[in-house]
Amino acid sequence: MFSLPHRSPRDLPFATDHTALLLVDMQRAWLEPQFDPHLSEPDAEYFLQRTRKQVVPNQQRLLGAFRRVQQNVLHTIIESLTADGRDRSLDHKLSDMHLPKGSVQAQVIAELTPTENEIVLPKTSSGVFNSTNIDYVLRNLQTRHLIIAGIVTDQCVDMAVRDAADRGYLVTLVEDACATYTAERHHACLNAIKGYCWITDTDTVLGRLQEMQP
Repeated sequence: MFSLPHRSPRDLPFATDHTALLLVDMQRAWLEPQFDPHLSEPDAEYFLQRTRKQVVPNQQRLLGAFRRVQQNVLHTIIESLTADGRDRSLDHKLSDMHLPKGSVQAQVIAELTPTENEIVLPKTSSGVFNSTNIDYVLRNLQTRHLIIAGIVTDQCVDMAVRDAADRGYLVTLVEDACATYTAERHHACLNAIKGYCWITDTDTVLGRLQEMQP
């Protein structure tokens, strides 16, 4: 079990105009049973309950707060650049993971729909830093603090945290706005990546955002 508060040298006040939110893979393909048959199986109940009752509501709160203080929001989604998916990574091909360009299942869920001025980055790998230009974009936005939330904790979220830390960002992981398929996997991942980020909860992030100067 991972316990909060998490003590980290990355626990620093957010800087106005240098703080961004990254929501990872909050797509219909992984959150709506009509697109993912696994979500209809009994062992998916934990994931569905956590995402519906905790993760999505907390991400809505984070989105609302970032929009109010006018800080940058980025969404990353798994989506091929082509209809047939020939551009996918070898890993995604071997995993039979393909969300065609422009497909309904690749869309961000309705509760978290990006606004016209928010950035959406399609990727064809687990790591957003590996198959998009996010590092270039974040540096153009003068980002110093990167707040990360999404699914699943021990796969795409994990890679975003590690890669962002390696590139010099101060990473905050919002624990109660993330989920994977079991509580054991979720907490094991938090313990594994705690050296790369400051791990905290939604309420704490919202409090820090309120302290930022307009």
